[in-house]
Amino acid sequence: MPKLIKKLAVLTSGGDSPGMNAAIRSVVRTCAYHNIQCIGVYRGYEGLIEGDFKEMDARSVRGIINKGGTILKSARSKEFRTKEGRQKAHKHLIENNVDGLVVIGGDGSFTGALIFNQEFGFPVMGIPGTIDNDIFGTSHTLGFDTALNTVVDAIDKIRDTASSHNRLFFIEVMGRDAGHIALNTGVAGGAEEILIPEEDLGMERLVDSLNRSRKTGKTSSIVVVAEGDKIGKNIFELKDYVDQNMEGYDVRVSVLGHMQRGGPPSCFDRVLASRMGVKAVESLLEGKTNFMVGLLNSKMELTPLDKAIKGKTKINLELLRVSDIMST
Repeated sequence: MPKLIKKLAVLTSGGDSPGMNAAIRSVVRTCAYHNIQCIGVYRGYEGLIEGDFKEMDARSVRGIINKGGTILKSARSKEFRTKEGRQKAHKHLIENNVDGLVVIGGDGSFTGALIFNQEFGFPVMGIPGTIDNDIFGTSHTLGFDTALNTVVDAIDKIRDTASSHNRLFFIEVMGRDAGHIALNTGVAGGAEEILIPEEDLGMERLVDSLNRSRKTGKTSSIVVVAEGDKIGKNIFELKDYVDQNMEGYDVRVSVLGHMQRGGPPSCFDRVLASRMGVKAVESLLEGKTNFMVGLLNSKMELTPLDKAIKGKTKINLELLRVSDIMST
């Protein structure tokens, strides 16, 4: 028989992403709907170790569904990586009569949750919150859609100045070692080339492609580069190589950086967060543990945490082909 759950805790960990607040709101209000208590843990696992808890109810999450970032704050915790740190965290949860934990974060956060469960048998459930969309077991992570919209808006603005001055812009986007943001925004933004870790274009091929674009009459170009792309050591090396091997282009670099993590979540991310929060809480109430909630084939599904952590997401090959056709 599953343990009767009367009180849950929720925390956000790792990098922030749009939609985290909407997920917190969903967890808290689902707890209220089922007449169980909920506490918020501030500053992720660091707050769990220090017992930085606050009781939350339906009214305490009013007006946050449209807010970026996380009201619970986030922090990386070196101490939680130690057995002693995790023991402190467990002690605080038990002292506060908490029966289960919802962790909103990425693969590093899920790794901590899995180890915590294995050591103490404490029920945990994960909600994938990262703009990188690099978590196995879900087609979309929280914040991915919002980040795409932010990047496309930036590309549109940069293209205006690129066209006005006949410039070639290299635009670097986030994504760690995954090219999901670059591929999607490159297609949506009409980029001439898209550089992602999963597809090695090569320096010479890149120059050949840009030369072909010029021969078709293009006087300005946009190249979207994933931060994990392996063609050059960094985006500035790409610029230097093109400067040295192509004449007539005024080459510029724009690194979008952390602006991609900020801003109000999109409608899609608000709805996704709401669905994930409900599924996470109700799964714990059903006695399930060590799972991540994900969106698969438009349905909320559960993936074991170890598979979510170890599994590899795949790039959309159809979209990759579309990008090749569109850059003709």
